[in-house]
Amino acid sequence: MALHELLPADHRARVVWSYVDSLDLSALYAKIQAVEGKAGRDAVDPKILMALWIFATIESVSSARQIARLCDRDLAYLWICGGVGVNYHLLSDFRTAHGSFLDQLLTDTVATLMHQELVTLEVVAQDGMRVRASAGSSSFRRKKTLEKCHKEAREQVRRLKEESKNEANQDASNARRDAAQKRAATQREQRVAKALQELDQLQQQKEKRRKGSGKQARCSTTDPEARNMKMGDGGFRPAYNVQFATDGQSRVIVGVDVTNSGSDQGQMSSMHEKVSQRYRKTPEHYLVDGGFVTHEDITKLENRGSQVLGPIHGEQSMRKEGKDPYARQKRDTNESFMFRQRMATEEAQSLYQQRPSIAEFPNAECRNRGLRQFRVRGLEKVRAVSLWYAITFNFMRMINLGCIA
Repeated sequence: MALHELLPADHRARVVWSYVDSLDLSALYAKIQAVEGKAGRDAVDPKILMALWIFATIESVSSARQIARLCDRDLAYLWICGGVGVNYHLLSDFRTAHGSFLDQLLTDTVATLMHQELVTLEVVAQDGMRVRASAGSSSFRRKKTLEKCHKEAREQVRRLKEESKNEANQDASNARRDAAQKRAATQREQRVAKALQELDQLQQQKEKRRKGSGKQARCSTTDPEARNMKMGDGGFRPAYNVQFATDGQSRVIVGVDVTNSGSDQGQMSSMHEKVSQRYRKTPEHYLVDGGFVTHEDITKLENRGSQVLGPIHGEQSMRKEGKDPYARQKRDTNESFMFRQRMATEEAQSLYQQRPSIAEFPNAECRNRGLRQFRVRGLEKVRAVSLWYAITFNFMRMINLGCIA
């Protein structure tokens, strides 16, 4: 029987394919060099790869190798491929190579929903979550060790290059093996060099936070941009800080950002600015938890025309001391004082109670679909993977909202 007849008419894979088929993928097709009339092997249609990753994310599959295996035996994946062969390397490269396209797709999707008045941006909530990095805790090294590793890596690259020159007559298998060795050695040298660059910046930040501590910063040799962060269970592990901004009416993700800062302080202003510029609309109310609330960010958002709703910093301790947490404090700007007065009203408190159902909902859904540890390294690739989760989440929300049949 044909694959088309074996897959049920209401199967989710068909819905995913219809959605991808409706997208403008011209930016992806423009990057294909092997086209009709020119030499080169036929490229796999980006529509297939796009549908595979969205469907796999829905099914909580985050490994390119696992998807490649499923494409050989699972009916839904076979149907999406339609007889076209894919391998894990192609899938892995596609997932991280089109971050700008995914970012534009997120913008276009939300803009369409705004036109349909499903997304209003009147209330926007932001929340961050720490996601485990690919690097191991044992890969973090201090400057002296990193310099030694860098020297050894450069020496290994030089030695492999010399050996390849001396062994001119090699068979194909040995040539491929030597090329792989040189490639691995070069990548290691680049990672260690990147770690040394990141280390200087990290050391400056460490000294600024803890003056006179004397402790040296450490950086990972496998993922230099990852940082040790405090996780939900209280332990410290290499991770990235994924930030989502969510519309209060539709629960659709409208903004995605990834940082290697272990704190949410300072993240509110940058996300708010991106959302406002991206959709040319300033949110009326902006909901955050206590980790985002700083005098500087509150002042910036209030001046842009948004009303910040969040907990008062040190409210419980102030009440224990008999102080009024809503009264003006010494460090308060006019905007942060307005924020205190606003949070004293029942209307603000009632609206703020919606924050968990808005901001934490996409976090929980993405974690349930596999966003627990990144399989890629570096901020750029990590952000691309986070965008895949956001786009998939929004796709499922559009089904629930009745935008997709």
